[in-house]
Amino acid sequence: MPREDIEFSADNVTLRGWFYPAEGVDTRAPVIVMVHGLSAVKEMYLDEYAESFSRAGLNVLVYDHRNFGASDGAPRQHIDSIVQARDLRHAITYATEREDVDPDRVGIWGSSHGGGLVLSVAAVDRRVRAVVAQVPFISGSGQLKRLVRPDFLPTVRTQLDSERRNIFHGGEPTLMPAVAADPLAPALMSSAESWEFFTTAAQDRAPSWRNEVTLSSLERIIEFEPGDGIHRISPSPLLMIVADQDISAYAELAFEAYERALEPKQLVVLSCGHFDVYTGSAFETSSKAAREHFVRALA
Repeated sequence: MPREDIEFSADNVTLRGWFYPAEGVDTRAPVIVMVHGLSAVKEMYLDEYAESFSRAGLNVLVYDHRNFGASDGAPRQHIDSIVQARDLRHAITYATEREDVDPDRVGIWGSSHGGGLVLSVAAVDRRVRAVVAQVPFISGSGQLKRLVRPDFLPTVRTQLDSERRNIFHGGEPTLMPAVAADPLAPALMSSAESWEFFTTAAQDRAPSWRNEVTLSSLERIIEFEPGDGIHRISPSPLLMIVADQDISAYAELAFEAYERALEPKQLVVLSCGHFDVYTGSAFETSSKAAREHFVRALA
């Protein structure tokens, strides 16, 4: 499928990605801006979703977060949730300035941590007319309580405080693995399913992905609470796609957040794990649900 390599400025940092034109449309069409999860790059299946949306007559913008993949930014491999949310708003501005985009018909799609980003942006940016949050990150504090044993928490806090002193005194950022197969290993995502997804996708699709993030990323992530403002997304239609066996962005947190959201809203529950949504029948179901949601909301 034809796509255009694009770049745009986000607070003087150049972000790069792809633009997929709406198929079969000769006039301005809606646009869907897509963002991925923690440490992921756009080659990790976002192209599959983008092609599905494009075939439905939707323009699609996909890009790498700052500090990752093809985008600029330093320190490399550093995640700042609030900055990434601001970058998403810059991406919306870039998209709506294009001549082939209808600026009054903007949708945003995010998966995993990106699902949290779209929730936070849709709550404050009224340009957004439709939202899809797939296996979404809801609460940094909620994740921390479930991922880190209580007796390990003081050690984690000490490490983060030490890293703050390191950065304050001009030290180089400390790096940690993004994924590890051992659930007790010191990594951002320690589970067999995260290890399999990222390492397989990197080998097959995304050679630019690196298995490392800054230690400071962990602190930025656990400060992020996108579920707190979910009630402010209305009246923009919200679709949440939740995997009921999700142990990476816990399903129970997503269900609780959905209850707090106001109408119009829709919930699709898939019987699978967090990373299963990107392939096989779960991908077919999730992409179809998102596509139909955007077409209906932005028609």
